[in-house]
Order: sequence, then structure tokens, then C-alpha cells
Amino acid sequence: MYHSPMTLQLEIDDVCVHLGNEHIVQHMTFALEEGDIACLLGPSGCGKTTILRTIAGFQSPTSGRVKIAGKEIANGRSDATPEQRRIGMVFQDLALFPHMNVIKNIRFGMQGFSRKEVSRRVDELLDLVGMQDYAKAYPHELSGGQQQRVALIRAMAPRPPVLLLDEPFSSQDTERRVQLAHEVREILKRDGITAILVTHDQYEAFAIADQIGVINGGELHQWDKAYNLYHTPANRFVADFIGEGVFVCGNTIENNQIQTELGIIQGELSSQFAAGTQIELLVRPDDIIHDDKSPTKATVIAKDFRGAGHLYTLRMPGSTRLLCLAPSHHNHDIGEQFGVRLNLDHLVIFSDEKV
Repeated sequence: MYHSPMTLQLEIDDVCVHLGNEHIVQHMTFALEEGDIACLLGPSGCGKTTILRTIAGFQSPTSGRVKIAGKEIANGRSDATPEQRRIGMVFQDLALFPHMNVIKNIRFGMQGFSRKEVSRRVDELLDLVGMQDYAKAYPHELSGGQQQRVALIRAMAPRPPVLLLDEPFSSQDTERRVQLAHEVREILKRDGITAILVTHDQYEAFAIADQIGVINGGELHQWDKAYNLYHTPANRFVADFIGEGVFVCGNTIENNQIQTELGIIQGELSSQFAAGTQIELLVRPDDIIHDDKSPTKATVIAKDFRGAGHLYTLRMPGSTRLLCLAPSHHNHDIGEQFGVRLNLDHLVIFSDEKV
């Protein structure tokens, strides 16, 4: 699953975390190579922040091991202190010191470095984020985005082995979060920092991460690239949580075909099921093509204008619901008939047992 251990900067090996009788994290295993950026993605309360706290040293694992650069720092019996781990952290509230200017905020985490090293590193980081002209400014004199950059480079200043980011963009709107995620990714990559981000926002995760771990109920459901999470989800939870889509009921028949209200569908199946099995087929908005000439019709029951397109919610005569992303000049009112055809190649299917 992973590359040579010589390249691994962070290893989480079968980690469990219990608080009393409650299992917060269950048998979590993943690894991160030096210079890579990962994201722990999942709904609130799924255990992702607990993993971050366990890496940082604020929470001890009940069992399992945490390693940084090949050195074991936690195993539930003898854990290194947070100070010994030298891990960098960026919090939701940024936690800049209001009485310190930008330079002093950055210098704060560099105790033990020589004056020359501190000066060189501060200049290097200010140049990296284009804030040389704000070196003597105080946090209240900066925009939100500028404060974000200062908090980031302050955490990066001592070159931590791993940088942890705990939902640092949560106070921003969706568009701004994605923009900041792109900016932070570029800064981290240019400086070669290994980082792991926690978020519940998949688009933020897509914008920043090389690898994404989808977590729910304290379990890691899939550790993969964003493309694979979307197109080849490991289970129904990942399929439902990542992207937009609906599950269309059907039955498998011979020759890798599926009988649905949309007709007989054939394609490469993501899983193999015996003929006659009741299944659910994942259908994304981009799998449904709007075609006025199609004999297959659905009724528009909702529409969401998205600038370049409309996201239509459709209902088939037999009550199957679909989503379709159509160009915005294809403007249909609620209640109108809407011609559709399928554009499915790789079929992602699950048994109809709910996960």
C-alpha cells in the first residue's frame, strides 16, 4: 500500500483511541511521505480531530503506534510530550499574538535557533508569501487572508517534521476556503513541508491534498487520491459523502447488465454480483445528459442555478430520482418534462443493504 519506509515522514499504525467506554478511533492506519500533503475528511464527530490530537501529543492512543521520520513517538504506554515532537500546528482561530508584529509572531516558535538562522528564515518565509512589506504590521492591521499566511508561516518557521492544520479555513465562505486551500498548498509545496489537514469540506480537501482519508464513526473508509474517491469509492458511505449523486435501484442480469427504471445498463462493473441480485447504482450528475430528443423523460422537481449550469433534480415516472448538471441556457421550469440519456461507462454498484 505504501512506498519504502525510508521515505515515510508520518506513520499511523493500527491506532485506537478510547475515551472511557467510547471508541473514538478504531484501528486507524495510514502513512504520509516527506513533502506530501494529506487530509482527514469526514463529518463532525467522526474522529478526525482526535487523530490530529494524537499525532500532536495532546491525546494518547489506547493501542497502536505513531511514528515520525521513522521514530516511534506514541504507543499508548510511553508517549513523547508535545514539546519533544516539535510538530507545527495551525488552529481554527489562528492564535496570532495581537501585541506582536508579524516578525515577532514568526520568531516566537524559533527558540533554540541562532539569531542569523532566525533572520534568514523569517526573510525567506515573508518572501515566500509576498508579505515583506508587512513585516512590522500588527495582526489587527492585516486582512483575514494575510493573518492566515502569517499563522501558517509561523508554524512552518522551525521546519517541523509534520505540520497539522485543524480546520484553519472554517471561518471563511466556501469559495474563499477553496482559494485559501490552493494558496496554502502552493506555499507548503514550495517549502517542502509535510502536512496533514482536518476538514469536513470535500472541495477544500480536493484543493489542498495529495491523499485524502475519508473517516466516519472513527474508522478510515478509504485513503486515496481525490479522483479515485469520486470515481471508485470503496463503499457506500464514501460514494454518498464524496461529490453529488443518487443511488438508483436495480437488479443484475446476465452479461454484466443491470435492469433499472432507466433501462438496461451495461458497462464495466465496480463489483461482481450474481444475476438477480438487488443492487444500488451510483449515478452522478455528469452521468445524466440532457437531451430533448431522448424518449426517456423525467420531471423537473427542483433546480439550482450555478452560473454556467443548472443542477436539476429530476423524478422518473417510477419515482427514481436523478441529478443532472446542464448548461444554464437549457432553462427548464419546475414541473416540465426533461429528456435524459445516460452516459455511464464505469458502473459503481453496491448491494442494497444500507451501510
